[in-house]
Amino acid sequence: MADARVPVAAFLTVKKAASYLGISENTLYVWRHKRQGPPSFRMGGRVMYRVSVLDEWVAQQEAADSRSNQRLNPLHRGPERRSSTVVRQ
Repeated sequence: MADARVPVAAFLTVKKAASYLGISENTLYVWRHKRQGPPSFRMGGRVMYRVSVLDEWVAQQEAADSRSNQRLNPLHRGPERRSSTVVRQ
């Protein structure tokens, strides 16, 4: 019996990467133009995204977001003390 598994693509076009991330193609183009968003490269004249890099980039975004990372949530910090130093001139 033949193995019927479909190979997983290592690289995605802009259209497929946008679908993978759940965003519009235009968003990826704008991010690329502004040098933001996930890293991309040209392969054969086409803009491509490596799936593993997209996954890493999403994980970085999640870790940097205070709603997902409780260490960064300002509500979990103790109250800040005000400085009682008065500057006189």
